[in-house]
Amino acid sequence: MEEQAHSLLGGYRVLDLTDEKGLLCGKILGDLGADVIKVEPPGGERARNHGPFCKDAPHPEKSLFWFYTNLNKRGITLDIKTIDGKEIFEKLVQTADFVIESFEPGYMDSLGLGYEALEKINPRLIMTSVTPFGQTGPYAHYKAPDLVGVAMGGMMRPHGYADTAPLRFSAPQFYFLGSIHGAMGSMVAHYHRELTGEGQYVDVSCQQAVVLSLMVAAETWDLLRVNQRGMGPYAIGVRPTPPGPLLARRMWSCKDGYVYAMVSGGAAAGIATSTKRMVEMANREGMALELKDMDWTAVNTATLIQEEVNRWERLMSAFFRTKTKQELLDEAVKKSMMLMPVSTIKDVVESPQLEAREFWVQVEHSELDETIIYPGWPIKMSGLPPYRPQRRAPLIGEHNEEVFEKELGLSKEQVVILKTRGVI
Repeated sequence: MEEQAHSLLGGYRVLDLTDEKGLLCGKILGDLGADVIKVEPPGGERARNHGPFCKDAPHPEKSLFWFYTNLNKRGITLDIKTIDGKEIFEKLVQTADFVIESFEPGYMDSLGLGYEALEKINPRLIMTSVTPFGQTGPYAHYKAPDLVGVAMGGMMRPHGYADTAPLRFSAPQFYFLGSIHGAMGSMVAHYHRELTGEGQYVDVSCQQAVVLSLMVAAETWDLLRVNQRGMGPYAIGVRPTPPGPLLARRMWSCKDGYVYAMVSGGAAAGIATSTKRMVEMANREGMALELKDMDWTAVNTATLIQEEVNRWERLMSAFFRTKTKQELLDEAVKKSMMLMPVSTIKDVVESPQLEAREFWVQVEHSELDETIIYPGWPIKMSGLPPYRPQRRAPLIGEHNEEVFEKELGLSKEQVVILKTRGVI
């Protein structure tokens, strides 16, 4: 198909029944070119009320959260709990390649729309469920907003400060991570289908997706019985007691923000060389002269005392505060030092690297008389054109006529009756 030549999933259809728990999953499949039909309850999905809102005007069709997570989707309203709604949905399933949902485990089965029922209608169907804890286990029916999810997934413990309670990221992570794995699982199931012709049921646990984001935290506990925890601008070196954990600053203040830099040495030759060059940079400004003749390769982090690391910090902190992020970055690139600026969102949006990669894309919202900048797609593939969004997020029921009348063949009279009865 012509459409398939311009995208990876062109020609494939997704029915998206998710709420905020799985919206990003459908968005990713839409980014890959699939025809994603967002199925909302009559009146609209509750996630439309999530802020922030365009121009700070709360409205179900001005949610920036909704705009982003529903980019590249068409939108219909349909109450699948009703007899007529269920029948219409089953007709849509006949034309679909994927169904994604995020209801409580067992809910779709209770409607007669679980995977066992739908695969009889369409044996090639892939159905993906994105839920807080998966379809099975003692927590399967627990409710979990983002705060609960990231806490029970272990993400809060490694963030924050040594002298405070664990902290949560201000942006939601729990369901976004689950949705990303939902999209990945759907694509793996799609590959299996292309090889065998068989559909699949994909069961995604957001908790498990979060655990996979913790890097070596689980291994640190398994091997050393140490719980990693937030240390603010510091990194903690896990060591037996004595001498005990070692704190080393990683986040440093500068003139216009912060930089991340590693000041240390020892067996890590790259870190030792980088630190030597940072000290030389400071020495040229007449600063950190006490470290001028330091042999960073001789540092033994197994026996290093905290007071010595604190001395390095005091000397280098004074130097970093005399420079801007760009000045430090320029020198780091020139001298191959392990130092990088901590970007603000403004820095990210204005990044020359992202501009050169054509990462940011503009999406017109004619109903708002606005053009909004969106993050694009981080992957470029040979043989495919650059990523361009197909459409902005749908308005409530925007594509009802297109789907119900033109694609399913319902008459205008039937659609009016269904709307009057609260089915659409």
